Amino acid sequence: MGLRDLVYKLYERRLETRLRPDTAPRHIGVILDGNRRWARSMGHHDVATGHQRGADKISELLQWSQETGVEVVTLWLLSTDNLTRPAQELDPLLAIIENTVEDLAAQGGWRVQPVGALDLLPDKTARVLKQAAESTSDASGLIVNVAVGYGGRREIADAVRSLLHEHASRGTSIEELAEILDVEHIAEHLYTRGQPDPDLVIRTSGEQRLSGFMLWQSAHSEFYFCEAFWPDFRKVDFLRAIRSYAARHRRYGF
Repeated sequence: MGLRDLVYKLYERRLETRLRPDTAPRHIGVILDGNRRWARSMGHHDVATGHQRGADKISELLQWSQETGVEVVTLWLLSTDNLTRPAQELDPLLAIIENTVEDLAAQGGWRVQPVGALDLLPDKTARVLKQAAESTSDASGLIVNVAVGYGGRREIADAVRSLLHEHASRGTSIEELAEILDVEHIAEHLYTRGQPDPDLVIRTSGEQRLSGFMLWQSAHSEFYFCEAFWPDFRKVDFLRAIRSYAARHRRYGF
């Protein structure tokens, strides 16, 4: 172990000793950004190298989250916008996502749940996501939401559409629904229904925007923006994010 690695290891331990379990977020959302830029910065012409390196980092993140007391992690792996990318870039990325989700399910202990518009995905990708959810449905550990084919606006539109179909099947008229409709009715039809909203949203790569990630659920979330590209995200960066969250006074409003 080199001096730099030793210093980081000591810093990790220092951060860990200062974190209290009762201040940990229950739900963390992570925008895994910077894979393509990392690949180019490292001289790789094939951006799939960056996506694979980023995928290899996911298990580490989940382990860190579990050690810290986090209960739910939502990973944004592919947006609806990215589905329009050229096939020569999208197809390898989908293959990496499929392999990653299968690996997460095979590791056991984590409950994998797809979050997104599965009808927009290729049949194989959708099938892999559904199978992972079925095979881990009884797991009692960390809930891992894999957001694939995900967009915040699409999620809200899907929730409203689902709500309308449900009430139409009951014979509820539009006028009657308008009288009783409130935010909880919509929340009950989100992809993440039944889960706590994210307490903390982390975005890597230095970008400081949500880009449509969990628009509804993040109304009261705290945000942490990290300069590192996702493949370079270290445990020290994760612990800094948790420390920053723990130091904030959440007002759940203005």
